[in-house]
Parts: sequence; C-alpha cells; structure tokens
Amino acid sequence: MMLKRSFLGLATAAVMALGLGGPVVAADEFITVQSTTSTENSGLFDELLPKFTEKTGIEVRVVAVGTGQAIKNAANGDGDVLFVHDTPSEEKFVADGEGVSRADVMYNDFILVGPESDPAGIKGDDDVVDAFRKIAEAEAPFASRADESGTHKAELRIWEDAGIDIADASGGWYAETGSGMGATLNTGIGMGAYILTDRGTWISFGNKDGYEITVEGDEKLFNQYGIILVNPEKHPNVKAEAGQQFIDWILSDEGQEAIASYKIDGQELFFPNAKAAE
Repeated sequence: MMLKRSFLGLATAAVMALGLGGPVVAADEFITVQSTTSTENSGLFDELLPKFTEKTGIEVRVVAVGTGQAIKNAANGDGDVLFVHDTPSEEKFVADGEGVSRADVMYNDFILVGPESDPAGIKGDDDVVDAFRKIAEAEAPFASRADESGTHKAELRIWEDAGIDIADASGGWYAETGSGMGATLNTGIGMGAYILTDRGTWISFGNKDGYEITVEGDEKLFNQYGIILVNPEKHPNVKAEAGQQFIDWILSDEGQEAIASYKIDGQELFFPNAKAAE
C-alpha cells in the first residue's frame, strides 16, 4: 500500500511537471514590488495580484512604504519592480542607472480633505495654492505625511508655489506624522486638520467621521503612477524575467482593464493610461 501511494505521488508530480496540472512554479518563484501605501491602502493590489498569479504562477510580494523610501529600497537592490507615483523621482531613478526604463501605468488625483467646520474657509476652492495660503494665514491645523512619499512631495511643491516656508510652522499648526496615508488620515481627523490625500485611499478609507473633500480639480493635483524594472545589471539579484512579466501584464490590455474595473461603491479609483504613454 505504501509503495502504491508513493507511486501515485510521483505520477502526480510528473503530470504537473509536464504542465498538465496548471502553472508549475518553483517554490521560491516570487517577485518583490516596492510600492506605495496608496496602492496598498486602496485595496488595488488585492484586486490585481491574484489575477496575475493565477495567470503566471508568480507570487507578488509588496513592500508598501512612501515613494521616497520605496525608491531608496529599490536603489539598494531590495526589490525587482518599482511601482510608485512621483514622476521626477522615477525619472531620476532611471537616469541614475538604477532602473531599466519607466512607463506610465495609471492616474488619479490628490484631494484636500477637511472638517465640515472648514476653519480656513476653503471649501469649493478650485485653486489649491490659494487654499494652502488661506490655511497658513488662518493657522488652521494641517497634517502632513512628512515621509518623502509621492503625496508628501506633491504637498511640498504646493507649499512652495504658495510661497509658504512650512518649516517655520512645524510643531505648531503644521503637524508631521511621518506615517503612511491611512495613519495620517486617522491622525489628522483626530486633530481636526486638513489633509492632502490621494483619491483612491480616500474612497476606500472607512473612518471619515464628518470629513469631506474641500478642494479638488486643480491640475496641480494630478497624480500619475509609473512602473520600473530594477536594473539587473546593477543588482544581479533582481529577478528580471519574472519582474518584466509583471510589468508587461500591468501594461497589457488585461492588466489595464483589471485596474479600470476596480471600484468601490461604484467609484473608479484609478484610471489606466499605459497606452497614452506609448
């Protein structure tokens, strides 16, 4: 009986090795994607990754941090693919030889959210620079991620355009959380502060507690995501073939349709635009 069971086990393994039992992948066949808390907090990866793994057999392990930290991690060779949202930093990553090439994947936008009381009187303003000036003038509480994420970098550019030296306000009405998007929303809402967030995280965020969108629609709030294969010539540990498979799938019609189909309460969180970049 034991011999019979062993034979059956070997036969099953042989069938799978011939590819007759679905995708056959080595036990360590996975890639690491350095990405952002916005893609993770929004639930997008929960939607995309099972579809990719089912198709290819490749597991995707995501390290979700701020864009700045994700880029640092990838530059250290700690990852196979970089999937973030700060185009200037992404282009520099490639120019520095850390990445092979960059492609647009999808976009949404940043929004400024705040309490219904709206202490700075900015609700409905479509000029985000003007809104930031009013927040500074009113010294209304503002919660910043302060983590070199794509959201934080976008926020700093707006303060600069507004002519506000935010360092002078640090520790006062300007609070620096050093946290991801979800944690910063929780902290900011607890202190009645305005918060710059990506729309995807906001739609999926469950603890809105009387908060609402105060400013949206300014072109300065456009939020583009890009994807890059970490350079295997510089980092030999990079799983280039599997990483490129993931990138190719994300940029394919199938991957782009999967991004577009991800909705919460009927709202699309990300808008694919890979073809627009070709």
